[in-house]
Amino acid sequence: MTPHDHDHDRTVKPMVDEVTDFEVLEIALRELCIEKGIFTAEEHRRFTEFAEQIGPTPAARLVARAWLDPDFKALALAEPMTASKEVGVDWLEPTGFGTPSDFTAFQILEDTPTVHNVIVCALCSCYPRPILGNSPEWYRTPNYRRRLVRWPRQVLSEFGLYLSDDVEVRVQDSNQKHRFMVMPMRPAGTDGWTEDQLTEILTRDCLIGVALPKPGVTTNVITATRAAVHPVE
Repeated sequence: MTPHDHDHDRTVKPMVDEVTDFEVLEIALRELCIEKGIFTAEEHRRFTEFAEQIGPTPAARLVARAWLDPDFKALALAEPMTASKEVGVDWLEPTGFGTPSDFTAFQILEDTPTVHNVIVCALCSCYPRPILGNSPEWYRTPNYRRRLVRWPRQVLSEFGLYLSDDVEVRVQDSNQKHRFMVMPMRPAGTDGWTEDQLTEILTRDCLIGVALPKPGVTTNVITATRAAVHPVE
């Protein structure tokens, strides 16, 4: 190989192939807000860091506690915002108007032996991030959003979840002002388990409704993260 030859097969691809229209819009809006003094670049960085640290462990603990405590379960279903505070999530912090989502209502959907709930945002990707963390990539794809509302059983089967015909599948469509999460049924074989043990099997996918909790299955359970730093002093 001469000095002028080039091994194209070994060419390293760029980390970012293309900037999307949404990314361009975000950059423009962010820079305009900074220019207008709505927030500073430092505040934006710290808030982004805060949002990235949020995970679904509080939601899992909320459901585990509800499984063990009938009074807390009643509170969670009737006043989910109050129940969220019991597991360390205040939807109004740290900005005073929602973290990191603007919202009007939050509802916990209870599964029963005859009803299975699953959440989606058919319009975009609305998601209860303050208590479930950032949404998984597949949740934001048109493939999931468009198909779940039309063929929910087929989509659930693609996640490995097969429900009998006597179980009604209810698809709850989130929107800009309403957020939802699922409270699945407690699985058999967990008698005598502690709240910590139950929390571990309540994966993110269970709380979305595309999976069921099972003893010994902890895929997607949240890894330990450091406490979030208040992004704005």
